[in-house]
Amino acid sequence: MSASPSTILAEFRDDIRSFADNVVPALLREKSGRHQVLDKSDYHTWMNLLQRQGWLVGHWPREFGGQAWSPMQRFVFEDELARLGLPWILPFGVKYVGPVIYTYGSAEQKARFLPGIISDEQFWAQGYSEPGAGSDLAALRTRAERDGEHYLINGQKLWTTYAQWADWIFCLVRTSREARPQSGISFLLVDARTSGITIKPIRTMDGYRHVNEVWFENVRVPVQNLVGCEGEGWSIAKFLLKNERTAGAIVGTASHALRRLQQLVPTHGTPMLRDRTAELELRFLAFEASAYRAVERMQAGTESGGEASLIKIIGPELCQDILEATVEALGAAGVVFDVQALHEAAAPPLGPHDGGGLLKDHLYNRAATIFGGSSEIQRNIIAKAVLGL
Repeated sequence: MSASPSTILAEFRDDIRSFADNVVPALLREKSGRHQVLDKSDYHTWMNLLQRQGWLVGHWPREFGGQAWSPMQRFVFEDELARLGLPWILPFGVKYVGPVIYTYGSAEQKARFLPGIISDEQFWAQGYSEPGAGSDLAALRTRAERDGEHYLINGQKLWTTYAQWADWIFCLVRTSREARPQSGISFLLVDARTSGITIKPIRTMDGYRHVNEVWFENVRVPVQNLVGCEGEGWSIAKFLLKNERTAGAIVGTASHALRRLQQLVPTHGTPMLRDRTAELELRFLAFEASAYRAVERMQAGTESGGEASLIKIIGPELCQDILEATVEALGAAGVVFDVQALHEAAAPPLGPHDGGGLLKDHLYNRAATIFGGSSEIQRNIIAKAVLGL
C-alpha cells in the first residue's frame, strides 16, 4: 500500500529539517538566522546545496530536470524552508524565467538557457517595472525596435532586484505602438554585459543594496532572444506573475517572525504587547489554514482565480504587523540600527544577537505590500475574479 499524501508531505518536511541540521554549512545557517545580509557567493552556495538535493527546480517537469512536484509539494517546500529561517530562494531564474523558457521558448532557447539556470551558472534579474509602470505594466515605455537581426532597446527599468549581480535580464519591452497597449509588448532575454546597459544602485532604508535602476541606450539584442512571438509578452507576463504570487514562503516567513516575537515578549513585552502577540497568533493560524486550503483548491483545479492574490494581500500585511510588534518588543534595541553589523559576525551594539537583522527585516518588509503586485492591484484582481465586479 502506498503512503498517503499527508504522510509523504510529513516525511518531506522531515527531510528538509534534516537537510537544515546536517547539510547546510554552519556559517550560512548563522548568517541567515541572524537575518544578516547575504552576498552573491552565499546565494550561490545555497542554490547549489538545493540543487544537489534535487530540490532547486523540483517544481519543473521531469523532462526539463525537475521532479514534477504538485502545487502542494512546492508550497510545503517553500513554507518549511522559511519556517526554519533558511535563505530565500532567488526566484528570477528557477521560478520566473526558467518556466517561461520551457513553456514558451524555442528548442534552441531551452538548450541554451535551462542548464545554466539549474546549475546557477547564470544569474538572472527581472526587467519589468518602470517609472510610471510598476503595477500597471501595460504602461511600460521601454521600446525595442527591429533593426535587421537585432532589436535596439532604449528605455529604463526600475526596482530591478540584484541587477548588479546579473548575467542576464529578462525584459518586457514595447515592440509596437499601434496595437492596444497590452498587445504591443514582447519578452526579450538580454545579456546584461551588452554595451549600452548602465546599472545604478537605489539605496533603500534598510541600508543596503538590493534594487537598481537599469538604463538601456541603443542596446542590441539578437532576434533569437525573443521568447515566443512579438506581442505575446503580456500573456507571458501573466503566466510569470502567477508563479510569483503562489509562494509558500509567505506562510513560513510569517511563522518564523511570529515565533521570534513570542520568544521576545516574555522578557520584554508589556501586557498590552502580550495581548497583541496573541491576536497576531490567531491571525496567523487563520492565514495558514486559508493558504493551505487555497493551494488544495489550486491543486484540484477548483480555484476561483483570486486565491494567489488573497495570499499575497494577507501574508505581507501580517508580516508587517508582526515585525512592528517585534521592534516594540526590542525596546531600546529597536532604536539602534547598525547597518555594518549586518555584514559582519560582530554583535549589534545593543540588544539580542539578531536585533539588527530584525530591524532590517522590518524596514525591508515595508515594501512587501508593493512589490510583486501591490495590495491595491491584488484587491482589484479579487474583485474581478471572485466578485465579478
